[in-house]
Amino acid sequence: MTGSDTSEAVTLLIADDDEVTRSGLRMLLAARPGITVVGEAADGVEAVEQVRLLRPDVVLMDVRMPRLNGLEATRQLLADSAGSAEPPKVVVITTFENDGYVTAALSAGASGFVLKRLPVQQIAEAVRVVAAGETILFPAALRRMVAARPLGSAEALPRAALTGREEEALRLMATGLSNPEIARSLTVSLETVKTHVGNVLTKLGAQNRTHAVVIAYESGLVVPGFSG
Repeated sequence: MTGSDTSEAVTLLIADDDEVTRSGLRMLLAARPGITVVGEAADGVEAVEQVRLLRPDVVLMDVRMPRLNGLEATRQLLADSAGSAEPPKVVVITTFENDGYVTAALSAGASGFVLKRLPVQQIAEAVRVVAAGETILFPAALRRMVAARPLGSAEALPRAALTGREEEALRLMATGLSNPEIARSLTVSLETVKTHVGNVLTKLGAQNRTHAVVIAYESGLVVPGFSG
């Protein structure tokens, strides 16, 4: 994407129950290259309706909204993948790093989260990154969120199904490393890492890398404070 080519611009829907926040995000993000804001929603029900109508590439989804919160809205949107239409990527946007809903939204399949206090260029970059099929992870914040939640059953992570290398790759994913960085850390090829990551997602039944990392933390494979 060139950013100046509007035909390739990422289409974005902004869902937030605060009108001032929503309007501000729309104005600021619409001015960024490579992003076209196609709509807004004031709650989760409206977000689902607008997505089905407008088919944006990405939804910037607030968590705490009336009628239907961002978690349930995310679940509904991703459930649409069972149909013929490709669901949008969801980026959770929140004020607090320890928002318990955020971890649940990531588990539901959101592609990552950003904080409302971040500079607009970072939020815009997050939108572009997830539109390209990547995920947005902030390991320190994710660790703090998961640390505040009780660990799930060990059955949440079927360790016997993962090879040793796959567990290593998952632990490194939890630190926020990219595939090339994991390849260097494990001294293997990039293609091998892609295979490991793909196997991890399949075996865990994870929607994406972010979901796999949440499972790793909540199962106890990775503990808060782990740094690789």
